[in-house]
Amino acid sequence: MTLQETDSVSYDLACEKWDACLEIIRDNVNAQKFSAWFEPIKPLRMEGHILTIQVPSQFWYEWLEEHYYSILRTTIITVLGKEGKLQYSIKVENSQSTYDDPPSVRLPQRPNPPQPAGGNSLNNIPTYHTNQIQNPFVIPGIQKHRLNSNLNSNYVFDRFIEGDCNRLARSAGMAIADNPGNNSFNPFFIYGVTGLGKTHLTQSIGNKIRQDYGNEKNILYTTSDDFTNEFVQAIRNNRASEFSMLYRNIDVLIIDDIQFFSGKEKTQEEFFHIFNALHQEGKQIILTSDRAPKDIPDIQDRLISRFNWGLAADLQMPDYETRYAILERKAGDNGIEFEPTILEFIATNFKSSVRDLEGAIIKLLAASSLQHLDNIDLSMAKRILKDMIKDTNKQVTIENIQALVCEYYGIDTNKVREKTRKQEIVEARQVAMFLSKKLTKSSLKSIGLQFGGRDHSTVIHAITSVEDRMKTSSRHEQILKDIQQRIELASL
Repeated sequence: MTLQETDSVSYDLACEKWDACLEIIRDNVNAQKFSAWFEPIKPLRMEGHILTIQVPSQFWYEWLEEHYYSILRTTIITVLGKEGKLQYSIKVENSQSTYDDPPSVRLPQRPNPPQPAGGNSLNNIPTYHTNQIQNPFVIPGIQKHRLNSNLNSNYVFDRFIEGDCNRLARSAGMAIADNPGNNSFNPFFIYGVTGLGKTHLTQSIGNKIRQDYGNEKNILYTTSDDFTNEFVQAIRNNRASEFSMLYRNIDVLIIDDIQFFSGKEKTQEEFFHIFNALHQEGKQIILTSDRAPKDIPDIQDRLISRFNWGLAADLQMPDYETRYAILERKAGDNGIEFEPTILEFIATNFKSSVRDLEGAIIKLLAASSLQHLDNIDLSMAKRILKDMIKDTNKQVTIENIQALVCEYYGIDTNKVREKTRKQEIVEARQVAMFLSKKLTKSSLKSIGLQFGGRDHSTVIHAITSVEDRMKTSSRHEQILKDIQQRIELASL
């Protein structure tokens, strides 16, 4: 028999034995995990009692050894007998390497458990080689995420002031922290304009879980931008499968600003599969956005549907009482006590976001420190904060309305001035015209001129169309409310 014929027989026998192994493994592993971890494995050769299989990477090998050693060990005994051995060939795919060596070979590295006398022993399995290959899973940032949850320890529930504006979201967050994954709020989708505490709330959930569960739960907080950048890097390094497997093994995944997945089809595709895997395994998913799921443009319908599987809770503008309580907490955290009249002044004049409240407190503290002031009275506070209040009282203009409406719909501002009949742009143009009439003192003619030179009849038609949609569609009514709130906040 020639060497080529020998290799062919060895390969055919390896395929036969590995197929037999897969039949056993298939009965002991759920379909998703079987497809993910065992189907990509290729049998290479069968020499004596040694079956050699090829795995895609060092990471793959380590995962099999960590999670499936026992079932592989039992399966090899069943198929090959007590003398049987399993050997791994690790396929090295590092484009930056210039190695001429063949793929590295590894044997199971775990020490064999003691066997009772007369039982089946695998003491003849050689020990793991000490000459390690370079780990190909070196996507920048990913390794860090495996070790670091990225949580800010300052974001805890005790520092998150509860009010009517956030009570539902905070209560749901507490329930999730007590029982992550095993609740009705999966995924938990939090939305609202910037500066209302979405990041604080989500990280409070993560910190509470970390406090209660310790290392038992693998928690990761990341932003949609970081997720996308890491995914792109993974594709560039031919490590997309390892990227996917890493995220699929997170117990609590928190992704901030999910709206920035808009228009990124490949990222959405990858996240769709990760979402399905996590949800099926009972892992907790927490997402934030600046708008409700249905209002995010250029997001796949199947993702929007999944965002609504659990609970979508919005954060509203804090009312006066909540703003006052937040100011008290922020001042106390910085070791200073302000007169109630100062807190009342700030709570009355800073309505747009929690961040503005924090900014006002910080500016007073800075002035107190730099000017060596032992006490700040109301008149002094008004003088120090005058510029901030002035800056937040801008006049609403048609240009501002156009910019904010287009930002909401995810289109370029110039589009609403062009002559195009695309449905999304027509709707955005009509909404902008409607709000221009409602929120400014501009005439119909003036409004039309700033939308590409259209006449007053076009503006009238736009206003009528928007009013009709609001009467017949609660979705359109909510869109108008959301956009108007953004315009009003920007003009405070």
